[in-house]
Amino acid sequence: MRLGQAGYRVFIGSRSEDKARKTAYELTESLRRSGLSPILEGAENAKVAAESSLIFLTIPFEAARDLLESVHSMFRQGTVIIDATIPLRFTQGRVETMELEDGSGSEHLSKFLPDSCILVAALKTISAQSLADIHVPLDCDEFVCGDSPEGKIQVIKVLSRIAGLRPVDAGSLKEARTLERMTALAIGFNRRYKVKSARFRVVGL
Repeated sequence: MRLGQAGYRVFIGSRSEDKARKTAYELTESLRRSGLSPILEGAENAKVAAESSLIFLTIPFEAARDLLESVHSMFRQGTVIIDATIPLRFTQGRVETMELEDGSGSEHLSKFLPDSCILVAALKTISAQSLADIHVPLDCDEFVCGDSPEGKIQVIKVLSRIAGLRPVDAGSLKEARTLERMTALAIGFNRRYKVKSARFRVVGL
């Protein structure tokens, strides 16, 4: 929604082309009612992987490995994958990050990409609900980390076009461990204060 609002052409991927097209149509109509003219299209995941140079991975973490492996051969040379997934576990009303051998979900998923692709972690600390409500200013920072300076520059450039969102370079991909724990912290804030949009801003930058 936010990328369409910013004027980007957006492909929405799904295992079902019909479902992808239906979602793209519904989101397009929603944006048009706000006076915008977005370019949102739906397609199967394999086609999105083959035709996109910048891809946002926004499915549940548990399903991400299978998805990446299913389209592994379709990625273009130099494709940047933005990992927004969070390895969370909900137990007895509590939320916590999964303990992974690789340290973070992003570091784990990077192993299932072609060497020619670049993985950047971003959009981990802001809720999907906050992003979807385009009538409410985000007024927050979003943290971008990765081992490729060029990849981070591309992602920061794109996110900078989203109104009210300031992308901040958070360092190497190792810092995704911290970002994923910040997400669990934000969910805790939401529950305790009965809100749905807790997010972060760094002062002094």
